[in-house]
Amino acid sequence: RHFQLQKHTPTQPYQPLHVIHLATSSNDTPVRPSNPSILSSNTSFNMNDNAMYIASVVGTYWLVSISMVYLNKILMSNEGISVPAPLFVTWYQCVITCLICYLCGLCGQRAQRADAAKYTPVSVSENGESVASNNPPKPSFFAQFPKAEYLVGPARQVFPLSLVFVGMITFNNLCLKYVEVSFYNVARSLTIVFNVFLSRVFLGIPTSFKTVLCLGVVILGFLMGTHGELNFSLIGTIAGILSSLFVSLNSIFTKKVLPVVDDNHWKLTFYNNVNASILFIPLIIIFEGDILSQAMEQLTSTEFWCAMTVAGFFGFSIGIVTVLQIKATSPLSHNISGTAKAAVQSLMAFYIWGNEPTVMGVLGIFTTLGGSLLYTFVKMSENAQSAPGPQRQPVEQKEHEMSKV
Repeated sequence: RHFQLQKHTPTQPYQPLHVIHLATSSNDTPVRPSNPSILSSNTSFNMNDNAMYIASVVGTYWLVSISMVYLNKILMSNEGISVPAPLFVTWYQCVITCLICYLCGLCGQRAQRADAAKYTPVSVSENGESVASNNPPKPSFFAQFPKAEYLVGPARQVFPLSLVFVGMITFNNLCLKYVEVSFYNVARSLTIVFNVFLSRVFLGIPTSFKTVLCLGVVILGFLMGTHGELNFSLIGTIAGILSSLFVSLNSIFTKKVLPVVDDNHWKLTFYNNVNASILFIPLIIIFEGDILSQAMEQLTSTEFWCAMTVAGFFGFSIGIVTVLQIKATSPLSHNISGTAKAAVQSLMAFYIWGNEPTVMGVLGIFTTLGGSLLYTFVKMSENAQSAPGPQRQPVEQKEHEMSKV
């Protein structure tokens, strides 16, 4: 970047206050700041500002994720508010997600046009010539959202993934309906096990001995938590295991289907939820038609629809805050944050929902979470060792967000 130097006399030498390094025209000797304290104060201010941003992003992730689980539990099992129709509740949340994607797409089109029409700043060089800035304006938040359009061709190709997606969110909500919130993370802790197994079967990814040990810790924690659960639900536990299976299948199918939508996750989210909204309709009519006809009191309640809408909004928002947390920290820090959040979520459930804790149940919670954290460290260490170049960042095997909340 070029700066226009003001004319000065020898009796009043030019002393830049905020320029860290500026080469003179005669040699390459840098001109040091006249007040070094300015540099240290600005650096300290930037560090504090960055720390506040990271803390706010992590706090938002925790708030949205925990609130979504608790609110869905209320919608699934609270006698005063809920309707015993998990398929209907899940269908409505998919509809809300489709609506939000459509509105964000409209805002994204306007933001992209506005960004394109922005005035490009021009700097002035030392000889008085205008020089275009190399730093383009920062795009709007909504510029990341593409236009939400439903085309038959891509929708047909996304359809197999949508079937897996329906199974994933259906069994997830069925698990939450029948198990205690404190046991919810344990019931769905086998996602990592299925990830490793299916990756080896379908993708041919080898499994190291350290990874097998981590999986053994997770399975041990699952058995301990199951044994220590006082209000054990076989239906809820089976639903949790099936939810973990479909989460793993969803991650594999997503990798294959993403090129169909130009590798855009928001396009895939829109197609997935539109397809799911269509697929849920016959299932609701067959399995929950009589239940809904007998729940007119809840269906005419403003409180019920407000809770349903907020839960749908949180379901969409969790994807945004997850991306923000990964960008603000790192994939490893995101997994550590998710593990700590799951522990706090389970411990809070003992107090909020009145779940009676047992020694074996609490040990099961921390054993499964500890095994998941060890697996994260092992995978990142293995990826770092197998990276071909020193500048390549290790990429861990990512699970779907539904396996963390």
